[in-house]
Amino acid sequence: MSLRQSLSLTLCVALCIAFFALLFFGHPLIALLALTCALAGAFAGRLFAGDGFRRELPSGEVAAAAMSQEKIQRAKSAARAARAESVPANELLEAMMNSMREGMLVVDAEMRVVLANAAARSLFGFAEDTQRQQQQQQQQQSPRLGELTRNPAVLSAYLGALERGERIEAKVETMEADKRVFDLRVAPLQESGTGVQAKRGAVGVFFDITRLERLERVRQEFLSNVSHELRTPLTAIRAFVETLEDGAIDDAEHNRRFLSIIDRNAARMHSLIDDILELSAIEAGTVAVEVGPVRLRAMVSDVLTSLAARAGERGVTLQNEISEDALVYADARRLEQMLTNLADNAIKFNTQGGAVRIHYERTGGRDRIFVSDTGEGIAPEHIRRIFERFYRVDRARSRALGGTGLGLAIVKHLARTHGGEATVQSAPGQGSTFTIELPHYENDEGEMRKDE
Repeated sequence: MSLRQSLSLTLCVALCIAFFALLFFGHPLIALLALTCALAGAFAGRLFAGDGFRRELPSGEVAAAAMSQEKIQRAKSAARAARAESVPANELLEAMMNSMREGMLVVDAEMRVVLANAAARSLFGFAEDTQRQQQQQQQQQSPRLGELTRNPAVLSAYLGALERGERIEAKVETMEADKRVFDLRVAPLQESGTGVQAKRGAVGVFFDITRLERLERVRQEFLSNVSHELRTPLTAIRAFVETLEDGAIDDAEHNRRFLSIIDRNAARMHSLIDDILELSAIEAGTVAVEVGPVRLRAMVSDVLTSLAARAGERGVTLQNEISEDALVYADARRLEQMLTNLADNAIKFNTQGGAVRIHYERTGGRDRIFVSDTGEGIAPEHIRRIFERFYRVDRARSRALGGTGLGLAIVKHLARTHGGEATVQSAPGQGSTFTIELPHYENDEGEMRKDE
């Protein structure tokens, strides 16, 4: 019988003795003693089997074991080489910090800058080579935070973290023309040390929330404008309904005029809601355009015919200067909507006896449709925002003329949905020219091909 078999038999017997001792005698000490002896024997057998009683392996198994040992050694050597060639920790940290989109700035107890990543250097306007030189210098020679910025929110946040040892959150707005907004979070740092002289510092992270702030402002303005635009006609409707209820309905001279005012304000509310829903659908990307060839002159004629009555009330002349062979590629219904909005605005904001002209040209692979008026023009400070929702140069005049403030925003978004753009050129006293720019397509063997 081999040694392995003897040890196995001994262990089994010991376990059986422990089990029966616990079962029949009910004495756990006897069972524990037997189990301890069995385990000790097994340990000793393993020890001796690994030393003096090692069996000889066949030559094939010896060769396989040697090869396995050689593979293990090679793997260990490769791992050591990989560790030797790995990136140093400081370089890895620097690469990680510079890849951050958020700015990170670390100061010491004296408010001297000891570390800044690329985003922070760009924010505070000092170059990367200067930062490297500062890292090589002593901290006493590093620039103070007050030398890099005079923003009180930044300075007070770092001072609060240093003096009170608390985490500080602050909203930071830059003073530059193109204002940026940051959510600054500063946390105190304490170097390991037991004495009261342990150096302290603070690390701050600048999260750029400019876009979020802009979206929030647009949302608030939108809600405010919608509320105001709906409140005005609703107030008029309720006032005249109450007037009719108080007995004016029997006034044959004025009751129809009151009903006409109610109808006009209800129609205004209907138009506003339609425009809001339309613009929301366009911005959400749920409006699909079916691009196809459109005879531009015929479409412009239809648009001007529909607006002829309104133009006649103001003595405005409508001029269609589109050539007969002008062909553009667009969604016909959406293009008509854009032209109607622009021509309607050109009539409403024109001078008495003025003119509206629509013409077309193709340059550089783009189709451009121009809607020009002879009105008062737009001041430069308004041009940048003229396509925003509910933005009006003259709010009182626009509201009196029945505008919703969404027409130009719809034009802008529809043009972009076509892959084009809507722009304006204007100057006070010189009228305005709005342009719809669309991609041009060439008809090649019956298929539309985009002309780049």
